[in-house]
Amino acid sequence: MSNGKELSLLGHLKELRNRLFFSAIAVAVFMVPAFYLTRYVLLFFKSLAPGIELVFTGATEMLATYMKVSIYLALAMALPFVFFQAFMFVSPGLSSREKRYVYVLLPGVVFFFIAGVVFSYVVLLPPALKFLLTFGQDIARPLIEVGNYVSLVSRLLFWTGVVFEIPMVMYFLSKLGVVSARALARGRKIALVGAFILGAMITPTIDPVNQTLISLPIFALYEIGIWLAKLAGRGRRAV
Repeated sequence: MSNGKELSLLGHLKELRNRLFFSAIAVAVFMVPAFYLTRYVLLFFKSLAPGIELVFTGATEMLATYMKVSIYLALAMALPFVFFQAFMFVSPGLSSREKRYVYVLLPGVVFFFIAGVVFSYVVLLPPALKFLLTFGQDIARPLIEVGNYVSLVSRLLFWTGVVFEIPMVMYFLSKLGVVSARALARGRKIALVGAFILGAMITPTIDPVNQTLISLPIFALYEIGIWLAKLAGRGRRAV
């Protein structure tokens, strides 16, 4: 019996190794178009702060920034394939009903992540960058390092996209029966406090206006999640 378990464990480890290997190959392949597109991504980031001169103070800073953005871009482009490999790895342990939930969940995950990135670009970034890049200009002239600036913008776009996944997480957990819409509704006060904590963590500024711009939408996402959890609960009872 122990030999069977050992063979099973070795088989799972081999399967995991193969899935990780295929995912790494996909990222490496996408590095080629990503390296070409990185220039346009950097120009796009620069356009978010018109009139500000970006500089690099180290001989390798610009190259390191370029490569970092290329890797992130390749990861984003390979993400559907990586998700597929992850799903194929765990699918033998899922029931047919749970597999259907994953199929429904994936398009929503992509939609909400893109919605978060768009929200950050349209609503959050302009006032945040304006505050950061103009504060104290009467005292010192800003010379913004390109690596620091790109990291700031990338981090803000990415984490806002991640936070926008809250409704889908709530929907999935409700589908599995882990939580209920009623229990989530009772946690509104805690969710409101958590929304402002998350807003303070994500927002690069310390002024309350910019923090509120992200905190209130996070709480609105929680409300959307409660509504989706209600739909998930009805669907689960109907199965």
